[in-house]
Amino acid sequence: MTTTLVLGGARSGKSRYAEQLLRDRAGVLYVAPGPVADGTDPEWADRLAAHRARRPASWQTLETGDLAGALRTARRPVLIDCLATWLTRSVDEAGAWEDRDRAGAHLGALTRELVTAWRAATVDVVAVTNEVGMAVVPATASGRLFRDELGRLNAAVSAVSDRVALVVAGRVLDLSGCPVVEP
Repeated sequence: MTTTLVLGGARSGKSRYAEQLLRDRAGVLYVAPGPVADGTDPEWADRLAAHRARRPASWQTLETGDLAGALRTARRPVLIDCLATWLTRSVDEAGAWEDRDRAGAHLGALTRELVTAWRAATVDVVAVTNEVGMAVVPATASGRLFRDELGRLNAAVSAVSDRVALVVAGRVLDLSGCPVVEP
């Protein structure tokens, strides 16, 4: 059993790389934790359709915000795509975009639950996430909240992962042997 975190920027190839890691495995559970397409955002629906079209027919899709629960009950390899959309969904569900303290407390509890399930996983797990910490400081409070909380989430999951890869411009950098900074 191996846990792998794949980070990268927009359109970097991170999802394709994560899919390649499990491509030869039948019956992968593809966990889509982001917002479900509801017809109000055609561009989002197109993104979801493109991801769906790339997946092998033998993979099962689970749309859920309960990542820890999905990991606890998994009996086959899991691909989570992606932690950034999960974070967005989680803050949306808590109605906490305007309340940094409430968002932090809510996400802190969810992150601890996810890390516990990640450590206890009995199947191979690959998770995709965005790396947004190297960009311009967002101009809005909600943008800064997202960037800061995603950085915390990524660091927490990375610290307990067997493998960590950073995808930049379609190139994969293996960060697995790098030192981990303690919080």
